[in-house]
Amino acid sequence: MTMAKHLEDDEFLRQADPFRRELLAHCYRMLGSVHDAEDLVQETYLRAWRAYDRFEGRSSLRTWLHRIATTACLTALESRGRRPLPTGLGNPSSDPAEDLVERGEVPWLEPVPDAMLPAGNDPADVVTSREHTRLALVAALQHLPPRQRAVLLLREVLRWRAAEVAELLGTSTASVNSSLQRARAQLDQVAPAPESTTGPATPHQRALLEQWVTAFEAKDVPTIVELFTSDAVWEMPPFTGWYQGPEPIGRLIAQRCPAGPGDMRLVRTAANGQPAFGVYMRDERGDFQPFQLQVLTMRGDLVEHVAAFFDAALFETFGLPAQLLADIRAAR
Repeated sequence: MTMAKHLEDDEFLRQADPFRRELLAHCYRMLGSVHDAEDLVQETYLRAWRAYDRFEGRSSLRTWLHRIATTACLTALESRGRRPLPTGLGNPSSDPAEDLVERGEVPWLEPVPDAMLPAGNDPADVVTSREHTRLALVAALQHLPPRQRAVLLLREVLRWRAAEVAELLGTSTASVNSSLQRARAQLDQVAPAPESTTGPATPHQRALLEQWVTAFEAKDVPTIVELFTSDAVWEMPPFTGWYQGPEPIGRLIAQRCPAGPGDMRLVRTAANGQPAFGVYMRDERGDFQPFQLQVLTMRGDLVEHVAAFFDAALFETFGLPAQLLADIRAAR
């Protein structure tokens, strides 16, 4: 390899690396999987590196990388189905007394750690980025056809002009505008309530999260029930059922959760711009093993939605401990 090629590679990495997190967020919104998004970001950088000597600067490097990433995602989605949550399967809410039905073959939607999302110096930009990665929004995006999904993200999140999107997708500006209108209409149905925020938690919300930890670790179901909104939803992939209302959710936890008081430990994290907890279950030796990852959506000072992911691999993705020893309390 020549010295000139070494210098070109160094220049590419220096200029392209700052966009890695926002490219991952873009691919995650398109694919609904943090693991698939990581793979597509790697593919994006490989394609860009190979073509860098032909990059003519007609657009910014950021735009060029997002063009490559979007094309890679659309190609990947040709052979992949959408990633739903249980609420997106079209079934009515379940009775907690019914047997749990597990579908491990379904490619379920995954949460993304906040630590992997863009983190800039402007707090407003960080909040905006988190809003565009809310779990409900990403779940809704999965119901859009892939090209319509790309149109909405390029126009609404990346703020591309319609002509730029049309050029990338090989279509007309009128078609792009029509796709955007249809996508907006569908996503309006899941727009966050005005009082739902992705900014820093209020003192009341922080107090509620403390109560949440205490109540779950004690398996204090009456207190847990009091922390939900009247229309709260609980779902837990890979199980297909979902449950609405504090009382049914309380019965589900009381009857289906195998823990007794003191058998669970919760470790705080953050996902999709929302509070989250790694939940550990006591084993026969008294240590605590990964059980579920809870992602909470708050409305005001109450919890309106919980997605509890039964996927132990997510604990590593979120940088959570592989286990908690019996005599060690996890740092809050």
